[in-house]
Formats: sequence, C-alpha cells, structure tokens
Amino acid sequence: MSNKRPLLRRAAAALAVFCCTLGGAHAATTITIVNTNGPNVGFNDPTPVQPVGGNSGRTLGAQRLIAFQQAADIWGRTLTSPVPVRVAASFEPLPCNADGAVLGAAGAVEVFSNFPNAPKADTWYPGALASKLARTDLATPGQAHIQARFNSRLGLLPDCMPGSGFYLGLDRKAGAQIDLVAVLLHELAHGLGFQNFTDESTGEFFLGTPSIWDYFLVDIRNNKAWVNMKNDERRRSAIGGANLSWNGERVYKVTSKVLAAQPQLLVSGMAAGMASGGHAVGDASFGPQLGQNAVTGELMPVVDQANGSGLACTPLSPANARAVRGNIALVDRGACTFVTKARILQNAGARGMVVVENTADPVSALGGADPAVRIPAVRIDRATGNQLKSVMVRRSRTSSGVTASLGVDPDRLSGTDLVRRIRMYSPEVFSPGSSVSHYSVDTKPNQLMEPAINTDLLHDVNPPRDLTYPLLQDIGW
Repeated sequence: MSNKRPLLRRAAAALAVFCCTLGGAHAATTITIVNTNGPNVGFNDPTPVQPVGGNSGRTLGAQRLIAFQQAADIWGRTLTSPVPVRVAASFEPLPCNADGAVLGAAGAVEVFSNFPNAPKADTWYPGALASKLARTDLATPGQAHIQARFNSRLGLLPDCMPGSGFYLGLDRKAGAQIDLVAVLLHELAHGLGFQNFTDESTGEFFLGTPSIWDYFLVDIRNNKAWVNMKNDERRRSAIGGANLSWNGERVYKVTSKVLAAQPQLLVSGMAAGMASGGHAVGDASFGPQLGQNAVTGELMPVVDQANGSGLACTPLSPANARAVRGNIALVDRGACTFVTKARILQNAGARGMVVVENTADPVSALGGADPAVRIPAVRIDRATGNQLKSVMVRRSRTSSGVTASLGVDPDRLSGTDLVRRIRMYSPEVFSPGSSVSHYSVDTKPNQLMEPAINTDLLHDVNPPRDLTYPLLQDIGW
C-alpha cells in the first residue's frame, strides 16, 4: 500500500509560472492542462491580439494556450511515462509592483511514499513521478499532479512591471519582455520534481519523512548528504552560501559538456595582501565575454560619493578619470544600470569594470544590453569588494599596487564545486520558494532552473545546453 500526502505547505518555486496543455501526438508522455479559469479570464480571455513569433492565436487566451502547448510538447517529448500528467492551471492576480512581480508558481499537488516499485522506501516522491514509477495513476481521483498559477496582471497594468509583460511568441525573441515558454518549462520542471519537500527554513522533513531530493543534496564543507543530517544542520546548510551541491550521477556525467570554464577575477600585486588569488565573479551579458586571454590592469576604485563609495552613474571627475584610465575600475552597485556604469567608465578610458555587490547575496551575472560597451565587466560579492577596498586604502592617485585580471579559470567549471558537482542556490539570506530548489546563479551558460529567468535561454531542457532533465533523471524520471 502506498502512503500519500497532499502537499499544501507551498506550491514550489516563487520565480516563474506554471503549466502546459496537451502533449504532442508523438510525445512519450501526455501532459494535459486542466483549465481552472472562469469565463473571459486567463485561458478564456477574449482580448483580441495579433499573431506573434509563430504563435497564431487571435485572442490572449488562445495565445496563452498555444504557448503552453509548446512547453508541454518539449517536456512530453523528453519524458517517458505511461501515466498522463495533469496540470491544474489558472491565470490570476498575483503580487506585483512597478519594479518586480511574482510571475507564477507551480509544484506537486501530492507526494507519495512506499508505492509499488518505489526505488527507495519511506521516501517522498512527487505525484507525477510516483505514478510513472508505479505505472499507475496514484493521484486522488479528480486531482491533478501539478498545480500552477500565473500572474494575469503582469505588464498589463501600470502598477505591475509595465512594459515587461509576457512574450507569447515561440521563437525565443522576447527582447525586453519575459519569455513565457521558458517560464513554463521552468515551472513544469518544478511540478515534475525539481523541488524539495523538506522545509529548508527549519530543516524538518515533511511529516518526518525525507524526499528523494534530500538524498542528492550534499554540503561540500563536510560532504554530508541532507538525508543524513539533523534538522538544524539542514537549516544551516540551506543558508551556507556557495556550499550546497547536487550529488547525482546523471548530472555529473554531462556537466562538463554543458558548463563553460568559470569566470574569475585574479588578483595579484605587491599591495594585494590577503586579497591575492582567484575570486568568483558573475560575468556580464553585455560587452566582450571573458576568455583565456585575460584583460589585465591595475585595480583602481572610483570614489564619487560622500561615504567613500563610487557609483559611476555620472561622468567621472578628472581625478577619477585619471585613476581608471588604462586600468580596471572598481565601482559599487546601485543608483543606475550596469551598462550605464560601463559606458561611463569606458568613456573615461578604463579597460574593464568590477562591480561590488551591495547585498549579502552570492555573485550573479550583470544584466543589460548595449552594443556600444566594449570593455569586460564582472560582479563580485560584497565581502570580496570590501577586502579589495581595504588593501587599496594607501594607493596613490594613479596606482594601487593591486593587479586585476578578468578571465576564466581553465580548471573550474562555472557554478560547480571543486569536484565539478553543480551547486544549488543557497544564499546566505533564506529565500522562500527559491533556496535549494534551483541551480546556482553563476552557471554559464545560464540554466533554465536558476531562480530567475534569463534572456539567453533557448527552450532546451537537455545537454549540451541544459541540465534540467539530467537532474530529473537522477530522481527517477
């Protein structure tokens, strides 16, 4: 007899949206959307629209369905299951303001343990996966396997990210909009099992039982798996910074085929002191990409604020321009876009830009686009930035004695630990719905299952571009 539990604690990732429609005719798995919207809203919205990017729908609701069909077909062709996957889906108002929004959320409706053919006893599996393994539908009669919600206000109202609505085309040309198909692929993955059922904020197993996810999470500081930890150990591991990895064979075997060399800031020089050595960075979506031929120069901080920080949001003073000319400029995050800072520094003659994060979050990429930017740019975490500033206190007006090289570490893969296991998202400040159930934000190329949807995603879930499906294979798909 199987044990089943409704998973009402949360709906899963707080990043993007949800579901899908029917799987394609030749799909190995049929994925069916259960439309829970009422008349004239969501999938039933009759607002006239023009076809866009291969999406031929003539109403907003029809285009949403077609986009869902596209995401469902991709997952349907990828997965193998004799049991159709049902997704209860709706468009409804979700939290939103002019600068940010909950795009949506999705997750397993029920979890099961000790069902026929369960690979591990006394272990929770999400409903869709458990049904695949049992070769019979385990869901409560009339119940969907996945529940998903989508923000119906996004980009359509002035108080909800105006101008940044969902792009409903199928051609990956979202521009400044948010690619709905990529979001759907992401959220479907959560519902299929790319999520943890243990409470990461307390470390407590759901109803005292571990999930299959807990067998593959490992804290790299002690090489201890979550399934073997105590509650408080798991809680601390979830906020341990870049110290949580995925220890799955399927992902590990293909990581080197997907991820590129890790970008780094290499610091040296007579005055570098304790800051010497390689530092993790997030690279930029604009400007030249980092490679084996590093860009090198003395590191010089911009100081244009009364508190000693440097924002580089307005043209540099003659003193600051003289300091960064021919060198690598160190600036602080805030007050203007990254591309604005880069243009100003480039105009002042800087060879590169290093941005210091202003929060305790792990390093992440620098977003933005500007073809006029020709210098490389990276972001470092706040602790590294403070360390670099401290060793440059006694610099002269044109020299710091600290050399910075912007390049890559040929011996490391981006987003991985020292033994090349991909790291999971575990910021020092717990992020409900995002921590632990996503890949690290410093993978390169960007992965579908990072906690934010990036503009360079290609609607792929498989190697050689993406590591989403290999992780689902690790847990049993």
